[in-house]
Amino acid sequence: MLLHQGIGLDAFNALPERKAVHALYECCNSMTMARHLAYGRSYPDHDALFRRADALLFALPESAVDQILDACPELGRRPRSEKSQAEQCSVWDEDAAVMAELAESSRAYATKFGFGFVMCCGTMEARTVLSAIDDRLHNDVETERKVVRNELAKINRSRLERMLGPEGGYQNW
Repeated sequence: MLLHQGIGLDAFNALPERKAVHALYECCNSMTMARHLAYGRSYPDHDALFRRADALLFALPESAVDQILDACPELGRRPRSEKSQAEQCSVWDEDAAVMAELAESSRAYATKFGFGFVMCCGTMEARTVLSAIDDRLHNDVETERKVVRNELAKINRSRLERMLGPEGGYQNW
């Protein structure tokens, strides 16, 4: 969960550098990206920030992407949790057999590619995620690394959108 939610673009642009880096790190799990995005302020609009975040992500070396992937929760687990979502009353309202199949597919993916499955899926059903894993298992490593960067870009954008809130920001009462 992000600590900085709905702060608005003007408030984000006005944050002290250290706080801006912290807010951005919550979104992208990369100190390099967070620092560069903070140094790039002030952003005239949301899209300018999103475009800069994408450009930075796609310019990172593979080792930096691996560090971001290390910060991603294992599929079926919430961030910083030892229990699977099935054990925590899954957000997917799926039965234990589907969750077990998801865990097995996730292990097969990690075995093939050397990193965990990443997908910007929100409240997507487990069967949809299973289908995506199955499709992506046909990729070679180079292709999958490109797909992963695209998924990380979607995740970053979603988190940045939550951090900023609506384009005009929320009213402070």
